[in-house]
Amino acid sequence: MIIRVLGTGCPKCKKTYENVKKAVEELGIDAEIQKVEDIDEISQWVMLTPGVVFDDVVVFEGKIPTVEEIKRELMDYLKGN
Repeated sequence: MIIRVLGTGCPKCKKTYENVKKAVEELGIDAEIQKVEDIDEISQWVMLTPGVVFDDVVVFEGKIPTVEEIKRELMDYLKGN
């Protein structure tokens, strides 16, 4: 599984990355977490940052998701795949 954290490096984007990392660690999921900071690539996924993408599915856009929100979405996503 690939998780992309989309953002240009602002504090909100950095916090989102940390929350994603913590959620993955707490759940013990085997996932590659990528920081995407290129504005052209970000704009292919979302209009507002920060954004979080599981594989090819945009899960969060324009907000800092909490660790618990990320864990809940990860569990739902993994159940569906």
